[in-house]
Amino acid sequence: MSSAVLTYSPGAIRISAATQEAAWVRWGLIALALGWLALFLFVPLAAIFTEAFRKGLEVYWASLVDPDALSAIKLTLIAALIAVPTNLVFGIAASWAIAKFDFRGKQILLTLIDLPFAVSPVIAGLIYVLLFGAQGWFGQWLSDHDVKIIFAVPGIVLATIFVTVPFIARELIPLMQAQGTEEEEAAVTMGASGWQTLWRVTLPNVKWGLLYGVILCNARAMGEFGAVSVVSGHIRGLTNTLPLHVEILYNEYKFSAAFAAASLLAGLALVTLALKSFIEWKTGAELRASNEENSHEH
Repeated sequence: MSSAVLTYSPGAIRISAATQEAAWVRWGLIALALGWLALFLFVPLAAIFTEAFRKGLEVYWASLVDPDALSAIKLTLIAALIAVPTNLVFGIAASWAIAKFDFRGKQILLTLIDLPFAVSPVIAGLIYVLLFGAQGWFGQWLSDHDVKIIFAVPGIVLATIFVTVPFIARELIPLMQAQGTEEEEAAVTMGASGWQTLWRVTLPNVKWGLLYGVILCNARAMGEFGAVSVVSGHIRGLTNTLPLHVEILYNEYKFSAAFAAASLLAGLALVTLALKSFIEWKTGAELRASNEENSHEH
């Protein structure tokens, strides 16, 4: 027993020394992290809500029920309600194909999914202008058939879909790859169809990752500025989303109204953060429960 202690205690000492720092170092790092968060997260959020309510609740409410503000909120919701389900279907299909099957062009598909991360949203908006604008590739045909995409709702929806493409797929792909294909193969062997395998085996195993991707996709869709700004035309009451409405109000020195609208986006960010934390906690709890169950079985 003594030899075992002599053999292993140096390693234990080295591990302990490597993972434990002096108290002043730990508290210093914690203070640095909290100070950084306060400076770049808490203070800006507090400033938004303080300015929004500076002139009272009546002015705040009047800013939100203004016809232009209601139009911006409505258009933002429309864009999100179309973009998120579209990317939900695409994300499930793409991640299932990439994680569960081998086919030619898989790497190309992965690259295309990541493309919106690499391309500036402003460039993405310009691409749609070059395609569907009055002088674009399809501009003349669209004009002849009285179809409006640029400076109209369809252009805003297309731009929103483009910038939010990767969020759901990129959450699901690593989860599905880590789970392997054993359960799906067992389900098929027992007579399940492809759709039954997807709904009863694959999706239940990735439900929290799927919800996490949907939340992030929705937050980006409602907060997108660059691509939407290029294709919207900034037509007040018609093609302004909520972020564009905030910009216009601020440029017109209507600070109370601008911060009131911005508070809605800030509230969305806080809700997204809370849901993100809940999903991470829930996923961790399920993982710990699964590990405990496996250890008891062994």
